Amino acid sequence: MNKVHITAYLNSHEYTYDLSSHHFKRESQNMSHSNELIRLESELRGNTLRIYWYFLSHSNEPVGVRRVQRELALSSPSVASHHMQKLQRLGLLENRRGEYFLIEKVKVGFLKLFIEMGGLLLPRYLFYAVFFTAMLLTYLLVYPQTLSGHNLISLMFGSIACLILWIETIRIRREAPF
Repeated sequence: MNKVHITAYLNSHEYTYDLSSHHFKRESQNMSHSNELIRLESELRGNTLRIYWYFLSHSNEPVGVRRVQRELALSSPSVASHHMQKLQRLGLLENRRGEYFLIEKVKVGFLKLFIEMGGLLLPRYLFYAVFFTAMLLTYLLVYPQTLSGHNLISLMFGSIACLILWIETIRIRREAPF
């Protein structure tokens, strides 16, 4: 079968043109979905990512161009508008009478390191850090502390795990775009 691969995105789906039947055929859902995620990851960078992050943290409310421009300290409303229209073309935002709404949440690239809880975006490692810290504190409070090898090894491994997880949590949060 003679096919010409045309990367055409219509409603977030990829199509292939078949020369013999002169019809476009939709690619398989899995292939289309993975290609869409790759495309989103390549597009969500810089100010576009910062604006998307802003919408994720304000997901239940309409947001205007000037508000985004002011709160993210962008150079002009047209810069904010450009990136918001880009997010709209990607199928992540919807424009209703000048107000933009978040319509799709995706976890690509840097966003995979965060979990949304109660409107907050928290680093994924935060939960592990809290868990291991609670385990270490429980161990310190419940078991009698002596200078035995067992206690020293337990305290060493628990402390190192807590330290690494807290450092990673803080590092990821500092690298967040907003």
